[in-house]
Amino acid sequence: MEIIGEILLQFTSPILEFIAPIVPGNTFPSYFEIELFQRALIAAILVTIIAGLMGSFLLIRNLSLIGDGLAHVSFGGVAFALVIGSADELYWALLFSAIASILIYELQSRELLTGDASIAIFLTGMLALGLVMLRIWGGGITSDVEGYLWGSLNLITPDSLSLITIVSIVVIFCLFFIHPILLATTIDPLAARVQGLPVRDVGLLFSVLTAAVVVSMVQIVGALLVTALLVTPAATAQFVGKSFRSCVIWTQIFGLTSTIIGIYLAAETESGSGAMIALTAATIFAVVATFQIAIKPSSEA
Repeated sequence: MEIIGEILLQFTSPILEFIAPIVPGNTFPSYFEIELFQRALIAAILVTIIAGLMGSFLLIRNLSLIGDGLAHVSFGGVAFALVIGSADELYWALLFSAIASILIYELQSRELLTGDASIAIFLTGMLALGLVMLRIWGGGITSDVEGYLWGSLNLITPDSLSLITIVSIVVIFCLFFIHPILLATTIDPLAARVQGLPVRDVGLLFSVLTAAVVVSMVQIVGALLVTALLVTPAATAQFVGKSFRSCVIWTQIFGLTSTIIGIYLAAETESGSGAMIALTAATIFAVVATFQIAIKPSSEA
């Protein structure tokens, strides 16, 4: 499957090398010149785009916490793969997250448990399971494990880029067809069912897509910081967007800005890329929120 990522790299590499001479910084230009770093930059941009698309829908469906929950579940999958000696950590993470997302959806749709409660249970349970397995059988918290927790662009391999590319294509393709139903079920779920829309099928598909997006994000921002790209740019866009479509556009702008600036600052300061991207996204949110508070009078005044 590595060939998919390598084809994308061969296509985009000349473009990145053409841009490299005008890129500021001492270390950051290497992301446009060296193949290893080019792969990481391409993966980060793809992840940001699909995270922005999914985050916009998650926010209006009041599921902003599911990203955090599934990210912690994916860590359990990574820990399991490390314990059994499998080199396919991301595929195990995807399997664990997909199962958890379906169970969370079923618990919520059948009104057996609220969404927040089920997310919290899976979040803490699977994170604890992963940590226990690593402590007992996996040799503890190694540098690779820390990379999955906090994010490390150095973890992006040709196979990882291929998986991220496939996930990006599938997510964009599926959202193109199901977004009208997603919006309809968000506004009035009962009316959508009465009209004969496949509410449950679309809900399950959306849950699995969310799991796939979260797993693709783990290597970029880490399991503990997934919300930084999945929710924060979408929440920032709510301040300036006048419609759902404009919110999606603004989400992409804020998300890509956070990622590029975050990678730049991480490269120049030799700090963690995941933490710097998260900090940048939070800073942009704080600036936009402060500006909106300043110009909008309080309803209690």
